[in-house]
Amino acid sequence: MHNTVHFILQGKGGIGKTLVSTILAQWLAGKDERPLRCYDTDQENATFSRYKAMDVKHVPVMTDARNIDPKRFDALMIDLLEEEGNCVIDNGANTFSPLMGYLLENDCFDLLKESGRKVYIHTIVGGGDTLHDTAMGFVSTAKSTSVPLVLWENEHFGPLQSATGKVFTESQTYADNAGRVCGRVVLSQRNADTFGADIKKMNIARLTANEVRESDKFNVMEKQRIKVVFRDLFEQLDKVQW
Repeated sequence: MHNTVHFILQGKGGIGKTLVSTILAQWLAGKDERPLRCYDTDQENATFSRYKAMDVKHVPVMTDARNIDPKRFDALMIDLLEEEGNCVIDNGANTFSPLMGYLLENDCFDLLKESGRKVYIHTIVGGGDTLHDTAMGFVSTAKSTSVPLVLWENEHFGPLQSATGKVFTESQTYADNAGRVCGRVVLSQRNADTFGADIKKMNIARLTANEVRESDKFNVMEKQRIKVVFRDLFEQLDKVQW
């Protein structure tokens, strides 16, 4: 993996964008000797930038008047274009529409490709009550871009199936856009009292899996469960057609 740019884009809030960013960043960190570059454009909840080990750069795109200034995205693009290496860009629900508009209006995906970057959009579809909105977000992202998509299926809110039991990845909605998907990663719903609690503890502490392994704040079984989760996710990422 070299000179890849990964945008985490989904318009719905609270669906796991930062979680995806942190997982992806940890996986990418082991794929290239050059330093990984991480960016957080979320103005309301700049959670990604609180992970010290990832040295995330916060990109303030909002003016003092609380308006998005598209020119401020220029600084992000210039950074992406001027340095070598892999990049992860976490984006909040509040900046989704302005960032997507900026990327499309300025032909940023083509510019990145012409500059020797491989660009990917990571889109999250959630289960339960979040399915409809996030599925529509997946469709609009697929239709408005020509960039390879990585689909993250987040089971945290329930199974990814409709009220009639139709599984999302077997639906016509998905089939119509499946050609754009270069890989799928499932965020499995595991036992909330053990795995769920351990991942939550790790996220609240803003720690990476490597930091958990070295930490005395986690016992041997908590460390083991986090290791199991990350091994599964990294194996799935290895199978994506990058």
